[in-house]
Amino acid sequence: MNIILKKDVENLGLEFDTVSVKPGYARNFLIPQGYALLATPKNIAALEATLEARKEEEAKLVAAANAVVEQLKKTSITIPAKVGSGDKLFGSINNADLSAALQKAGVSVEKKYIKIPGNTIKRTGKVTANIRLHRNVEYNFEFDIVSDAPVEAAPAKKEEAKSEEA
Repeated sequence: MNIILKKDVENLGLEFDTVSVKPGYARNFLIPQGYALLATPKNIAALEATLEARKEEEAKLVAAANAVVEQLKKTSITIPAKVGSGDKLFGSINNADLSAALQKAGVSVEKKYIKIPGNTIKRTGKVTANIRLHRNVEYNFEFDIVSDAPVEAAPAKKEEAKSEEA
């Protein structure tokens, strides 16, 4: 079932997007809560008229989104996390953690605009998140997940233990 979103809906789309969802989700949640309208020809024509009237405002929003993308291109993020055996994390990293790390780096991006493949990250390494700031502006942001433990501290303790035994 195709619907037109009246508000931003996390994990679904942004305001004025036309998306396809299951009929029950649309009838039982989105439409009664005021998040969406049915995508009838009349509503689609009204949407196009609204977008035409908002062209100037949309241009400002696109320019602001492009400015944030330029900041993201200059930003490098490394998120430290507790790591168990190998490269598995204790817990996980999600879009809220990435949003907080970006905020510390001076780039303000709300967590609802960040899409991480699989919703959470459970291993160290390079990860790409899709940041959708506007209907027409998306950016694939790469960042690193690293261990927060000091790398050389563990082998030094083992050597000290061996020297005490001898």
